Amino acid sequence: MNTNYLKITNQDLKEIFKEREKDSHKGTYGYVGIMGGCVEYTGAVKLANMSSTALRAGCGVIRIIIPKSIENSITPYLLEQTVFPIENDEQQKMKFCKEEIDKALEKLKAIAIGMGWGTGKDNEKILEYILRTKEISCIIDADGLNTLSQMDLDMLRNTKCKVILTPHLKEFERLSKIPIEKIKENPIEIARNFAKTYQILLLLKGSTTIITDGTNTYLVERGCPGMATAGSGDVLSGILVGMLGYHKPDVKIIAAGSYLAGMAGELAQETYTDISMKASDTIEMIPQAIKKIRKMQEK
Repeated sequence: MNTNYLKITNQDLKEIFKEREKDSHKGTYGYVGIMGGCVEYTGAVKLANMSSTALRAGCGVIRIIIPKSIENSITPYLLEQTVFPIENDEQQKMKFCKEEIDKALEKLKAIAIGMGWGTGKDNEKILEYILRTKEISCIIDADGLNTLSQMDLDMLRNTKCKVILTPHLKEFERLSKIPIEKIKENPIEIARNFAKTYQILLLLKGSTTIITDGTNTYLVERGCPGMATAGSGDVLSGILVGMLGYHKPDVKIIAAGSYLAGMAGELAQETYTDISMKASDTIEMIPQAIKKIRKMQEK
């Protein structure tokens, strides 16, 4: 269906978040990873929260891939998650090593790259190697987007990955080289053209979130002022990578993840208020949001 834009239906959501078969196990719902962190921006709690979000969103196993220099900082915050430390360089940032990257991504169906990653000198090498060699759903966010904006975007047309970019307006400006004010004049068309040009899925964050693959475009109008707080974008990426453990990556699945994040945020605001809520409150409300989606009546 090719229209100007679409809105995800209640029936779509109920099917995406349907009840699971009794005869299933963790492998059924996929191994996924989160790659990020550096000694400057350890973000141990942030990465732990993201991994918890991914599990709340339904993946079977989450693997946190970090430089060895911050391993001791993050492990106290983890219970169900697994950690894969990668050798760091002299600046204590993640070092490119083909063998280690191969092992870190082994069995993964999806990975989110960039949270607290910083500006390590090997970040471009790591990202390019993953894009050129791995058949995996790859969400690029935060410092991953900053890294990508310094690279030749043409590689996105030839990647083996299914790439999902999740920028806010400033990050999208860096990627597209289009000024924010120009983007604001026609965000849907500019987002659609960018996704089509580079053959990726684009989620452009905003009060109305735009999700497009260049052909089909969804608008998601969920969320609340209380989500305007540090870490909300990480929660969204955590939800998306968790869902991609057991769903094939397409524009509707990414739109559903955005919808779930917004609804969970709204429920958190009801409890904690728009002033006092924080990103981890949204994580707490993911189960309630899924319950609510399952009970929705078709309109």
